[in-house]
Amino acid sequence: MSATGVAESAVEELERTRKELEQVRAELRELNKIGMALMSERDPEALLGLILTQARALTGSDAGSLYLVEEDERGTEFLHFLRAQNDTLPHLGSPDMRLPLDDTSVAGHAALSGESLLVADVYEIPEESPYTFNRAAYDDAHGYRAKSMLAVPMVDHRDKTIGVLQLINRKSDPDASIHTDEDSDRWVLPYTDHEVSVVASLAGQAAVSIENGKLHQEIENLLEGFIKASVTAIDSRDPATSGHSVRVTELTCDTAELITQQTDGPFADVAFSSGEMKQLRYACLLHDFGKVGVREATLVKEEKLPPVMGARVKGRFELIRLTLEADAATAKTAALQAKGIDGSAEDITAIEEKLSDDLGTLARYSDAIKAANVPRVLDEEAAGILEEIASKGFMAPDGVEQPYLTPDELHYLSIKRGNLDEAERKEIESHVVHSYDFLTNIPWTEDLSRIAEIVRGHHEKLNGKGYPDGATRDQLSLETRIMTVCDIFDALTASDRSYKRAMPVEKALQILRWEAEGGALEPDIVELFAESEVYKKVLEKDWREF
Repeated sequence: MSATGVAESAVEELERTRKELEQVRAELRELNKIGMALMSERDPEALLGLILTQARALTGSDAGSLYLVEEDERGTEFLHFLRAQNDTLPHLGSPDMRLPLDDTSVAGHAALSGESLLVADVYEIPEESPYTFNRAAYDDAHGYRAKSMLAVPMVDHRDKTIGVLQLINRKSDPDASIHTDEDSDRWVLPYTDHEVSVVASLAGQAAVSIENGKLHQEIENLLEGFIKASVTAIDSRDPATSGHSVRVTELTCDTAELITQQTDGPFADVAFSSGEMKQLRYACLLHDFGKVGVREATLVKEEKLPPVMGARVKGRFELIRLTLEADAATAKTAALQAKGIDGSAEDITAIEEKLSDDLGTLARYSDAIKAANVPRVLDEEAAGILEEIASKGFMAPDGVEQPYLTPDELHYLSIKRGNLDEAERKEIESHVVHSYDFLTNIPWTEDLSRIAEIVRGHHEKLNGKGYPDGATRDQLSLETRIMTVCDIFDALTASDRSYKRAMPVEKALQILRWEAEGGALEPDIVELFAESEVYKKVLEKDWREF
């Protein structure tokens, strides 16, 4: 060969080497980009699709499948066929089927051996091979011609095969469709060791991403379990409001989703992301967790009198009745002894009439106390009767005079509205701070970092008349303002509270509108909530189904 020929040959070889190096660099750059994309994808379903799409793109494959190794209820491993993609048959969806983890299939053989498997033509697999290709199940059924195939196991950091990437029909023309033998002969190329190397690199990254995804899902499941247990704890502490947290969550999240859907009006520019929706959901579920820090006697109190005090009043009035009857019996005996049967008749009649009057008065007092003990507005007349009762006294069997009502009992019965006095109301209101303190001690991830803030404001009013901070509108997030409306609506309409009847929906909505007109609630949220009737789904179903 002449010197010129040698030089030209060397130049050609250098150019070929340069192109090969550039191709390798390009593939490495692409693999790096794919790896970053895989690591950032948190949706398990999207991750599997991304892995298969990128593997096909790197190799120019017309079709592909993805399998994961899983265990059934008996602990037996199998291949879960989860993803399929096919450019020739794009209308076919992904299957969801199980294959035995054995040597009878190409994917099964790759999974068990832990080695990549190249097949030049799946219709010409040697008879002595342990694996076969079932052309009837796919090709014949859908008019396809599978030819070249590459199956690469996905191996994790423990050298355990967690799945298989299976690629079909490497093509010379990305736009070609493969239906017949003629199509496959014209367009299909065999897979080479180069594709094995590239896909193996991708499979390794995919295995790490899948394992990370599983770990992330396990953490999510753990968090969900913790939150579910927390809600159960809240409900067990306060059975009268059982289901409230779940209903408020449903109402709030549905309203937030409705706001996101608005294309005009005050919420046109608001769009809650999936991460923000998850944060809002957790905040709603945990918004009353601070009730675990409130005394049970206060939390479950249904009447104005504490249960022990109510029993004491009932017992005292029974004692008063017995005392009146005993005093009357003593007076009768004295009259009989002093005047005899005939002479005492008039006295005995007078004693019995007085006893009847006293017992009637006692019954009237008892009824007044029972009525006052019910959590409702106390009018002036009822308050006056209570004062009258408290001014009365009787001589107990031990010779000590006792009042019909003690100052403490009068205090509770004289509560003007509801069933809590000021101290008890403050204690109940403290649940917000308890919730906040509890939630701020949890090391939330960044996407859940505002949970405590959202929860702290759910009893605030936009006009600064709420609690615990007297915050105003500009200090409260939109999520908090939505939750506040839904929290009030459920408190008004809940049918599971033994101490009050459920309020009709129309009346509850009217109260929300009044509150909005008075500057306490967000008018736009209230109107969207009312006009959309977003609450109907919650009212129509059993909260235990959520």
